[in-house]
Amino acid sequence: MNEIRYVRASTPAQAVALASAEPDTAFVAGGTELTNLMRDGVQVPGLVVDVNRVAERGIEWQPGRVRIGALARMAEVARDTGVRHRLPVVSTALLASASGQVRNMASIGGNLLQRTRCWYYRDTALPCNARVPGSGCPALAGENRWHAIFGGSESCIRVHPSDLAVALTALDATVLTQGPGGARRLPIETLHRLPGDAPHRETVLEHGELVVAVEVPATAMAARSRYRKVRDRASFEFALVSVAVALELRGRTVRDVRIALGGVAPRPWRAREAEDVLRGERLTDAAVAAAGAVAVRGAVPREHNAFKLDLVSRTLAGVLGELGGGR
Repeated sequence: MNEIRYVRASTPAQAVALASAEPDTAFVAGGTELTNLMRDGVQVPGLVVDVNRVAERGIEWQPGRVRIGALARMAEVARDTGVRHRLPVVSTALLASASGQVRNMASIGGNLLQRTRCWYYRDTALPCNARVPGSGCPALAGENRWHAIFGGSESCIRVHPSDLAVALTALDATVLTQGPGGARRLPIETLHRLPGDAPHRETVLEHGELVVAVEVPATAMAARSRYRKVRDRASFEFALVSVAVALELRGRTVRDVRIALGGVAPRPWRAREAEDVLRGERLTDAAVAAAGAVAVRGAVPREHNAFKLDLVSRTLAGVLGELGGGR
C-alpha cells in the first residue's frame, strides 16, 4: 500500500511551497476528482495539500466583471443571482455538469483542472500516452466515439471534459494563479494544452501552481449567452458535443459573437472562423448554416465519431436560433 501524506495549508504561499518542493503532489479542495483518480490507480500522490483554507471562495462583482474564487462550489456559482442573469452561459454549463451532490462539493478550480475522461486513460490495464508516455494511444484505431475531431495528434486524441471551461472560453475569461514564480493571469483559452508530442501534460500550469480565482467580463454580450450540451443521457454524463455562444445584436445584425465548442478537442475549442462568418451579418438561416459549415472546417474525424461534424453544426444552429429569438 502506498503511503500518502496529507497537509492542510494555511496560506497560498505555503500551499505552493509545499506542492512545488516534492515531485509527486496534488492539491485537494472538494476532492471529487482526486478521489476518483486515486481509486482508479491513475494518480496516487505522495503528498496531498488541502487548500480549503487558502484559496478564494467568494463571488465578487466589480465594475464590468466578476471575480469567482477557485474554491467557490459549482452549485453556489450556478445559483448566484448575478451569474444567472448576467452570465447565463456559466450557470447553464454548471447545472449541466455532474450531479447535484457533486456540484455541492466540487470547486470551480477543480472543475477546470479535471483530467480527461478517456476510458483508455482511466483504465490502468490499457496503454495510454497521457498516463504513461510512449505506451501508445489505442483510441486512434480503437473505439473513439467520444474522442477529438480537432486538436489531436498521433500521440493522443482525448477530449477535455469541463462544461464550465467551454462556457468561460466563450466569455474571454481569465484564470488567476499563484505559483513558484509568482502570480499569473492566463486567458482561459491558453490554460489547457493540445497533446502534440507531450500528451501527459494537459495544462500550462507549472508544478505547484495553484488556481486562485477566475475573472469573467460582465458585458452585454455575456448577458446574451447560452450553453447547450448534447449527451447520451440527461444526467451525470459528459458531452458528446457542446456549444457555448455569447452574442451581441444590433437589431437583427450580429455586432459581435463568441463561439466555443466542447466534447470535440483536448481543450475548449474556439470557433473563430464561424464567428467571422457571422460578425456584421444579419442573423438569417443562411448565415447560421454558413457558420455551422465553417465551424467544422479542418476537423479530423475518426471511424466512430464522424457524427460529431453534423452534431456541431446542428447544435450551433439551435443555440443561435435561441439567442436570436427566431430568425
